[in-house]
Amino acid sequence: MKYYSTNRQAPEATLEEAVVKGLAADKGLFMPRTIKPLPQDFYDRIDTLSFQEIAYQVADAFFGEDVPADTLKQIVYDTLSFDVPLVKVTENIYSLELFHGPTLAFKDVGGRFMARLLGYFIKKEGKKQVNVLVATSGDTGSAVANGFLGVEGIHVYVLYPKGKVSEIQEKQFTTLGQNITALEVDGTFDDCQALVKSAFMDKELNEHLQLTSANSINVARFLPQAFYYFYAYAQLKKLGISSPVICVPSGNFGNITAGLFGKHMGLPVSRFIAANNRNDIFYQYLQTGVYSPRPSVATIANAMDVGDPSNFARVLDLYGGSHAAISAEISGATYTNEQIAETMQQVWKEEHYLLDPHGACGFRALAEGLRPGEVGIFLETAHPAKFKDTVEKIIGEPVSIPEKLQAFMRGEKQSLPMTKDFADFKNYLMTV
Repeated sequence: MKYYSTNRQAPEATLEEAVVKGLAADKGLFMPRTIKPLPQDFYDRIDTLSFQEIAYQVADAFFGEDVPADTLKQIVYDTLSFDVPLVKVTENIYSLELFHGPTLAFKDVGGRFMARLLGYFIKKEGKKQVNVLVATSGDTGSAVANGFLGVEGIHVYVLYPKGKVSEIQEKQFTTLGQNITALEVDGTFDDCQALVKSAFMDKELNEHLQLTSANSINVARFLPQAFYYFYAYAQLKKLGISSPVICVPSGNFGNITAGLFGKHMGLPVSRFIAANNRNDIFYQYLQTGVYSPRPSVATIANAMDVGDPSNFARVLDLYGGSHAAISAEISGATYTNEQIAETMQQVWKEEHYLLDPHGACGFRALAEGLRPGEVGIFLETAHPAKFKDTVEKIIGEPVSIPEKLQAFMRGEKQSLPMTKDFADFKNYLMTV
């Protein structure tokens, strides 16, 4: 399948080119030329299929033309070595728990899939080394770093904002060593993302190094996130429920974009809600029709602290630039730190279900926004223990740390300081 740029000023690319390049030459994001609807028979029997079987059907629609069936199946099955259970929280609200993977965050799916797909392309082409640049506001760095750890022919550089990710998140990508380098940027997530984008646009740098991105701007990172939307529907269908409302805590908008792709493939979702923290750029767009990015502000839901979401370009492209079409399928919600904390306290007290700050935005948006007769699913994107200090302070009780996280905490932090000045970053990469 061919991939085109959202800016429409670059030549179409193959899947391999789109994955290896990450970003189109005109600074646009790659989009698949077609989104194939899945047959009705698939939806009729989806509740009888395993997570891996469902995901392979979805993956085949995107990647089947470009990757041999046995290879694609192996990539999908290796990626999804853990469950993504749907858990009932209230009578009409369910949590899709996306924190059962190696780094206890939803990005394990995209990170693991991309690592395996890129590894396949590198081996196929006999490339010497590909350098992966990834900006993170928390969970992306750990998921990508752990997904790519030890993969031959790939070196990963994780850029993260100094002092703006939790200690546990930081330990998950600064303690690995091997082919993973952590760069501690004196700035915000948006500064980190700007460094990555600037690197891709720098001709001299790209002649010196083979660069790609593992942020959700990369098609191999965000498209696999569609897998668990289909699996969530399958689990709901087993309960005799259909056409849910799905609420996605949203930062860079890769996650909700994957869900929108699922809807375009025929997945029976009635509508989506994008839940924001105080970084409510998309929410304001829905109200006004005007997209006005601005510097991000720090919140307790730090993975959503994004002031210029990259994947907004894909959402816009998917709906032909129509504000009316976007508003018809997606509504928005925005919450302050106080409201997020209040929701976490209330749900813990009343339902004994522990939310992380991001999931709390999703739960609250459903609690306030569901219409009579509707059933909602929110994405619980990371384990609450990843925000241990914040969560404990809010609920007033200790939060136990899963062994997977304890293992990371025992590691020794290794990171390199970096300014937000692109000249410094470029100079560093030119000398590695």
